[in-house]
Amino acid sequence: MSFLAKVCVTCITISALLFLPGCQGLKQSFTPPPPPPPPPTSAQLTVAENDSGTGTVTSTPAGINCGPTCAATFNSGTKVTLTATPNTGFAFGQWSGACSGTAATCTVSLAAATTVTATFNATLQSINHIIFMAQENRGFDHYFGALRQYWAQNGYADAQFDGLAQFNPTSGIPPLQGPAPTNPGCDPAFPFDSSSTTVQDCVIDSNSPSVASFHLSSVCTENPSPSWNESHNDVNHEDPTSATPPPGGPDGYVWTAAHDARHQHPAFNDTDGLRAMGHFDDSDLNYYYFMASNFATSDRWFSPVMTRTQPNRMYMLAATSAGHTYPLPSNSPQLQNKTIFEALQNAGISWRLYVSDPHPTLTAGSALAMFVFANHFPQNFVPAEQFKTDAANGTLPQVALIEPGYSSGRDEHPFETVNSPGGSVQVGANYVSGFINSLMQSQSWKDSVFILTWDESGGFYDHVPPQSTVSPDGIPPSDLRPGDVCAQVTGPTCDFVYTGFRVPLIVVSPFVSKHFVSHTPADHTAILKLIETRFGLGSLTNRDAAQMDMTEFFDFVNVPWSTPPDPSLVPVQKTNGSCVDQVP
Repeated sequence: MSFLAKVCVTCITISALLFLPGCQGLKQSFTPPPPPPPPPTSAQLTVAENDSGTGTVTSTPAGINCGPTCAATFNSGTKVTLTATPNTGFAFGQWSGACSGTAATCTVSLAAATTVTATFNATLQSINHIIFMAQENRGFDHYFGALRQYWAQNGYADAQFDGLAQFNPTSGIPPLQGPAPTNPGCDPAFPFDSSSTTVQDCVIDSNSPSVASFHLSSVCTENPSPSWNESHNDVNHEDPTSATPPPGGPDGYVWTAAHDARHQHPAFNDTDGLRAMGHFDDSDLNYYYFMASNFATSDRWFSPVMTRTQPNRMYMLAATSAGHTYPLPSNSPQLQNKTIFEALQNAGISWRLYVSDPHPTLTAGSALAMFVFANHFPQNFVPAEQFKTDAANGTLPQVALIEPGYSSGRDEHPFETVNSPGGSVQVGANYVSGFINSLMQSQSWKDSVFILTWDESGGFYDHVPPQSTVSPDGIPPSDLRPGDVCAQVTGPTCDFVYTGFRVPLIVVSPFVSKHFVSHTPADHTAILKLIETRFGLGSLTNRDAAQMDMTEFFDFVNVPWSTPPDPSLVPVQKTNGSCVDQVP
């Protein structure tokens, strides 16, 4: 082999691309492999946000500002740091996808198209409007005792619920089915005689019939008194100052209803007190049954005190009745106690009262008129019809109280006297449905909660007795009259250390857990605790300080009702029930 040939072979061995004199011919016949593709020069980063809360995600280097810009392209290999900033009222939850964790920032090293999800959660601060309303004089078993039967008949999941025993299932979640509860009735050997000048009171003895819980045939009833003496007799007729019912449960409801009926002038028709054992169901209260089943309720929600309307509403506004067991006497001074609305005013939180009965003045149509504070802000009292306009326009205050139609018969109060206005539970329920429906269909729905309850139980039977609680301020009853229960013989329930009886509750909000039942004992002052917690206010008394803050009703992560129920599925409250003032 010639020297030149050896050199060419060496050339080829060293490099197919080497160019030396004398190798030109060989080079022309050699084809080198194609070069590798260049590495990618850019990659897209996309940020996704979930729907339960809102916030902003920005990037360093700049490019992503999500909201408006949720995707951007960066050079391959760039380390992009994302920062999550929740909007007011929300909280950052976590990252998922290309990075994880709960810190406000995460860093992604881009090598290909990448997606990161930022989760923002709602919080209690996401509620910007708290609306509450208390209708009149209806008890828990009286209204919702049959709710569990309604669930079984309409496809709702069964759950623990302490209603009337006859409506419980025979197996499954306790409590289970039992006989309808009873109270001893009036001995028929001592009937009421309307022509007699001496009232023959109801006599409970060994000859008394057993009066069982039953479905009322009329949506109107005469009023069983819920006042101090009657409420204490309802728990234990033989020992009214006791907090413990006899073995069969509270036993004085029929006696107190009969006693009150016989001492009316003129006397009521139901002089044997049968109405106290009556209850309604979904055939009467179809709207309430639907709302309580889809949203939230409680089987341990009590009125604050064992007496009538006015002291209970004092508690609902000021967390105390300032020692009162009766309404304020005519022409007596207004109460000086600080109310929740004064606390709101002092903190710069907007508030308004929507009054159903505007005569003689809007202020006079509100329970807040019992307090001096009401005199100074007449501009905050508006007609109830304005609520729907404010909800539609997004101009609701941060806290609102809707006062029911006390004198117009829309408050669900039983007949006080023969031929008095009101009495129909359906008229009242239909009135309430207008407020809730208008809220659900308005722009205000997204950040509101509507709390509906009843001021006290009205003297209707409930199988759960009042619960021990804390005295609001250490003030004992100051207005008991001679002969009243506790005026001469004392006992556990003779101070404000026991609640009243259970009353219905419905909590409606986009944040409310679906088909939820609370079992935490609470009274109306828990509404005050919710308001105080949400807006950073101090407690009014020891009573509201001791309450739960109601956050257990809410699911701020999933926002169960961000879309309210389809209006076509929400029942229209029936108003065609029989309304006759008669013996049940």
